[in-house]
Amino acid sequence: MTDVELVGGVEKRELFLVEPDPAWTEAYAAHEARIRGALGDVARSVEHIGSTSVPGLAAKPIIDVLVTVPDITAEEDYLAPLLAAGYVLRVREPGHRLVRTPERDVHVHVLEPEDPAADDYLLLRDHLRVDVDDRRLYETTKRDLVARDWSDMNAYSDAKTSVIEDIKARARSARPPTT
Repeated sequence: MTDVELVGGVEKRELFLVEPDPAWTEAYAAHEARIRGALGDVARSVEHIGSTSVPGLAAKPIIDVLVTVPDITAEEDYLAPLLAAGYVLRVREPGHRLVRTPERDVHVHVLEPEDPAADDYLLLRDHLRVDVDDRRLYETTKRDLVARDWSDMNAYSDAKTSVIEDIKARARSARPPTT
Protein backbone atom coordinates (compact mmCIF):
# COMPACT_ATOMS: atom_id res chain seq x y z
CA MET A 1 0.00 0.00 0.00
CA THR A 2 2.30 2.73 -1.22
CA ASP A 3 -0.47 5.35 -1.21
CA VAL A 4 -0.86 5.17 2.57
CA GLU A 5 0.51 8.03 4.62
CA LEU A 6 1.01 6.81 8.17
CA VAL A 7 1.53 10.05 10.09
CA GLY A 8 4.21 9.45 12.70
CA GLY A 9 5.35 6.19 11.11
CA VAL A 10 5.02 2.66 12.47
CA GLU A 11 4.20 2.50 16.16
CA LYS A 12 4.80 -0.49 18.37
CA ARG A 13 2.00 -0.67 20.93
CA GLU A 14 1.11 -3.12 23.63
CA LEU A 15 -1.95 -5.00 22.44
CA PHE A 16 -4.35 -6.54 24.92
CA LEU A 17 -8.03 -7.34 25.25
CA VAL A 18 -10.27 -6.41 28.12
CA GLU A 19 -13.66 -7.75 29.06
CA PRO A 20 -16.69 -5.87 27.70
CA ASP A 21 -17.25 -2.55 29.45
CA PRO A 22 -20.61 -0.72 29.49
CA ALA A 23 -18.63 2.55 29.65
CA TRP A 24 -17.69 2.07 25.98
CA THR A 25 -21.20 3.10 24.95
CA GLU A 26 -20.94 6.28 27.01
CA ALA A 27 -17.48 7.06 25.64
CA TYR A 28 -18.78 6.61 22.10
CA ALA A 29 -21.74 8.93 22.81
CA ALA A 30 -19.37 11.65 24.05
CA HIS A 31 -17.25 11.38 20.90
CA GLU A 32 -20.30 11.27 18.66
CA ALA A 33 -21.44 14.59 20.19
CA ARG A 34 -17.92 16.03 19.83
CA ILE A 35 -17.72 14.97 16.16
CA ARG A 36 -21.21 16.19 15.30
CA GLY A 37 -20.44 19.47 17.04
CA ALA A 38 -17.27 19.88 14.99
CA LEU A 39 -18.68 18.77 11.64
CA GLY A 40 -22.37 19.66 11.68
CA ASP A 41 -24.10 18.58 8.47
CA VAL A 42 -20.80 17.56 6.85
CA ALA A 43 -21.05 14.35 8.90
CA ARG A 44 -23.61 12.34 6.96
CA SER A 45 -23.47 9.60 9.60
CA VAL A 46 -21.61 8.85 12.81
CA GLU A 47 -21.62 5.21 13.96
CA HIS A 48 -20.02 3.21 16.76
CA ILE A 49 -18.14 0.34 15.07
CA GLY A 50 -15.50 -2.19 16.00
CA SER A 51 -15.43 -4.61 18.89
CA THR A 52 -16.38 -2.04 21.55
CA SER A 53 -19.71 -1.62 19.72
CA VAL A 54 -20.62 -5.30 20.17
CA PRO A 55 -22.11 -6.15 23.58
CA GLY A 56 -20.45 -9.17 25.14
CA LEU A 57 -17.29 -9.04 23.01
CA ALA A 58 -13.86 -8.59 24.59
CA ALA A 59 -11.92 -5.83 22.86
CA LYS A 60 -8.88 -3.64 22.82
CA PRO A 61 -10.01 -0.62 24.87
CA ILE A 62 -10.16 1.61 21.77
CA ILE A 63 -13.46 3.12 20.63
CA ASP A 64 -13.83 2.98 16.83
CA VAL A 65 -16.09 5.51 15.16
CA LEU A 66 -17.19 5.62 11.52
CA VAL A 67 -17.91 9.05 10.08
CA THR A 68 -19.12 9.46 6.52
CA VAL A 69 -18.61 12.71 4.63
CA PRO A 70 -19.76 13.68 1.11
CA ASP A 71 -16.26 14.09 -0.37
CA ILE A 72 -13.19 12.54 1.26
CA THR A 73 -10.91 14.70 -0.91
CA ALA A 74 -12.44 17.91 0.50
CA GLU A 75 -10.37 17.71 3.69
CA GLU A 76 -11.02 21.37 4.43
CA ASP A 77 -14.64 20.41 5.17
CA TYR A 78 -13.90 17.85 7.87
CA LEU A 79 -10.21 17.44 8.72
CA ALA A 80 -9.53 20.93 10.09
CA PRO A 81 -12.69 20.83 12.26
CA LEU A 82 -11.76 17.41 13.63
CA LEU A 83 -8.23 18.57 14.40
CA ALA A 84 -9.62 21.69 16.08
CA ALA A 85 -11.85 19.37 18.17
CA GLY A 86 -8.72 17.70 19.54
CA TYR A 87 -8.21 14.73 17.24
CA VAL A 88 -4.89 14.13 15.45
CA LEU A 89 -4.34 12.79 11.94
CA ARG A 90 -2.90 9.28 11.85
CA VAL A 91 -3.72 7.84 8.39
CA ARG A 92 -4.28 9.44 5.02
CA GLU A 93 -4.95 7.07 2.15
CA PRO A 94 -7.19 7.10 -0.92
CA GLY A 95 -10.79 7.03 0.26
CA HIS A 96 -9.98 6.88 3.98
CA ARG A 97 -8.70 9.12 6.74
CA LEU A 98 -8.15 8.16 10.33
CA VAL A 99 -7.91 10.62 13.17
CA ARG A 100 -7.55 9.65 16.79
CA THR A 101 -7.31 11.10 20.24
CA PRO A 102 -3.83 11.98 21.52
CA GLU A 103 -4.40 9.26 24.14
CA ARG A 104 -4.92 6.77 21.28
CA ASP A 105 -8.12 5.44 22.84
CA VAL A 106 -10.47 6.57 20.06
CA HIS A 107 -10.03 5.99 16.32
CA VAL A 108 -12.27 7.92 13.93
CA HIS A 109 -12.47 6.43 10.44
CA VAL A 110 -13.65 8.90 7.80
CA LEU A 111 -15.10 7.50 4.57
CA GLU A 112 -17.66 8.46 1.94
CA PRO A 113 -21.19 7.04 2.40
CA GLU A 114 -20.98 4.97 -0.80
CA ASP A 115 -17.63 3.40 0.10
CA PRO A 116 -18.06 -0.38 0.45
CA ALA A 117 -15.77 -0.26 3.49
CA ALA A 118 -18.38 1.83 5.33
CA ASP A 119 -21.02 -0.80 4.67
CA ASP A 120 -18.58 -3.56 5.67
CA TYR A 121 -17.93 -1.97 9.07
CA LEU A 122 -21.67 -1.89 9.77
CA LEU A 123 -22.25 -5.36 8.33
CA LEU A 124 -19.62 -6.88 10.62
CA ARG A 125 -20.83 -4.97 13.68
CA ASP A 126 -24.48 -5.85 13.15
CA HIS A 127 -23.73 -9.51 12.45
CA LEU A 128 -21.51 -9.91 15.51
CA ARG A 129 -24.24 -8.36 17.66
CA VAL A 130 -26.64 -11.20 16.76
CA ASP A 131 -24.49 -14.22 15.86
CA VAL A 132 -23.07 -15.86 18.98
CA ASP A 133 -20.92 -18.37 17.08
CA ASP A 134 -19.20 -15.77 14.91
CA ARG A 135 -18.78 -13.45 17.90
CA ARG A 136 -17.06 -16.32 19.77
CA LEU A 137 -14.89 -17.13 16.72
CA TYR A 138 -13.85 -13.50 16.38
CA GLU A 139 -12.99 -13.17 20.06
CA THR A 140 -11.01 -16.43 20.06
CA THR A 141 -9.07 -15.23 17.00
CA LYS A 142 -8.31 -11.89 18.64
CA ARG A 143 -7.18 -13.55 21.88
CA ASP A 144 -4.80 -15.77 19.91
CA LEU A 145 -3.42 -12.84 17.93
CA VAL A 146 -2.86 -10.43 20.84
CA ALA A 147 -0.74 -13.10 22.51
CA ARG A 148 1.78 -12.72 19.66
CA ASP A 149 4.38 -10.03 19.15
CA TRP A 150 3.50 -7.51 16.40
CA SER A 151 5.58 -4.74 14.87
CA ASP A 152 2.52 -2.48 15.04
CA MET A 153 -1.26 -2.52 15.30
CA ASN A 154 -1.63 -2.64 11.51
CA ALA A 155 0.14 -6.01 11.39
CA TYR A 156 -2.23 -7.33 14.07
CA SER A 157 -5.23 -5.98 12.14
CA ASP A 158 -3.99 -7.53 8.90
CA ALA A 159 -3.69 -10.92 10.63
CA LYS A 160 -7.44 -10.83 11.42
CA THR A 161 -8.44 -10.19 7.80
CA SER A 162 -9.23 -13.74 6.67
CA VAL A 163 -11.47 -14.43 9.68
CA ILE A 164 -13.23 -11.08 9.23
CA GLU A 165 -13.78 -11.78 5.52
CA ASP A 166 -15.28 -15.20 6.34
CA ILE A 167 -17.62 -13.64 8.92
CA LYS A 168 -18.69 -10.90 6.50
CA ALA A 169 -19.41 -13.52 3.82
CA ARG A 170 -21.72 -15.34 6.24
CA ALA A 171 -23.32 -12.03 7.20
CA ARG A 172 -23.98 -11.16 3.55
CA SER A 173 -25.54 -14.55 2.90
CA ALA A 174 -27.76 -14.11 5.98
CA ARG A 175 -29.03 -10.70 4.78
CA PRO A 176 -32.56 -10.69 3.46
CA PRO A 177 -32.65 -10.05 -0.31
CA THR A 178 -33.21 -6.43 -1.32
CA THR A 179 -36.16 -5.62 -3.53
